[in-house]
Amino acid sequence: MRNRYLDLLRSLAIVRVVVYHVVGSAALTLIFPAMSVMFALAGSLMAASLDRTGAPAVLRRLRRLLPSLWVLAAIFVPAMLLTGLPLTPKVLLWLFPVSDPPANHWGALALSPIWYLRDYLWFVLASPLVLWLFRRAPLPTLLAPYALLVMIELGVYRNPPTVLREFGLYFGAWLLGFAHHDGMLRRLSNRVLVPTVLVLGAAGLSWIFTHPGPRGYDLNDNHLGNAVWSAAFILVAIGRAPAEAAWVDRIPVLSRAVTVLNRRALTVYLWHMSFVVALTPLLARVGWASRDSLALTIRVALVFALVGVVTLLFGWVEDVAARRAPELLPGRRRPALAERAATAPASPAPAGAEAELVVAGARADRSAGFGPGRVPVPRGAAERADTGTTAG
Repeated sequence: MRNRYLDLLRSLAIVRVVVYHVVGSAALTLIFPAMSVMFALAGSLMAASLDRTGAPAVLRRLRRLLPSLWVLAAIFVPAMLLTGLPLTPKVLLWLFPVSDPPANHWGALALSPIWYLRDYLWFVLASPLVLWLFRRAPLPTLLAPYALLVMIELGVYRNPPTVLREFGLYFGAWLLGFAHHDGMLRRLSNRVLVPTVLVLGAAGLSWIFTHPGPRGYDLNDNHLGNAVWSAAFILVAIGRAPAEAAWVDRIPVLSRAVTVLNRRALTVYLWHMSFVVALTPLLARVGWASRDSLALTIRVALVFALVGVVTLLFGWVEDVAARRAPELLPGRRRPALAERAATAPASPAPAGAEAELVVAGARADRSAGFGPGRVPVPRGAAERADTGTTAG
């Protein structure tokens, strides 16, 4: 049974990502480190899949991940080729993005969220081996990505490949997802958890505030601060996750929104940035490009409206990839089997059916050896059967 608290957390993370890309507020990254939360939840789900099916879980995860990307590529890659993108073999990376696929001048920004799929792809491929290592040496395996990131950020390891840097930045969150799935975070006593969270939180915030980036205290400009602060956040938000959150489903609007965002998370994430980029010059022409609260609210509303349209058009691809029945808008309540049976119309029995059943019953009795002349029927048994009384 799904944990609706985790579904709610994922929904909030998706909303936070979209809002941040519209308003650009660094405070949002500190309040809710959404990308690390999304990787942690994905790591927990990946561990669960590996436990259920073993290595084939990798192929299943890729099957669910790639079709939505291919739909996006089928629209944007031809448009980029017509507007200056060279046709080279690297274009094939849009089918399997183990590295950043090529883009032209406008596509590079509109399609920038592709990095998430690149990292996700590598993390999925590494998961069978790393989960095996994690269960044999949990703490060293968990600390390894953070140690790698420290070496990179302090200049001990210079000019690492992009993917390796991303392992240092986000794979620790993925491994915290492993720890959540295995129940390790839940078993941590408060005497261990609280000091750990306080130390990590203080260290992360100290590094962030003493090493501001081009956008101030934006976590996206501070990899080490991002990883450490996010680890503290995950230990609280996911490590102390309730077993269920039934109250979510008691609020119909919230329940439907959480379901839709979870079933369409990839579609929303892949498409939203293109609308942010496209709306910026258009809104500037009508005077809505300012940073006041009204203009930002209008921009956020328009982006979500456009994302809603594209989700209706292409979101069903996520259903097909997950081998679910395609739906335009998921979350519609389906009647239970008992409810369907209770409301199903009953066909009237044809004339003479009752007599045929009596004859058939008599034949069955004879074939089973209970006919007349085989087992004596006690006197009065027929009368008791007729009147519905019982012996005794």
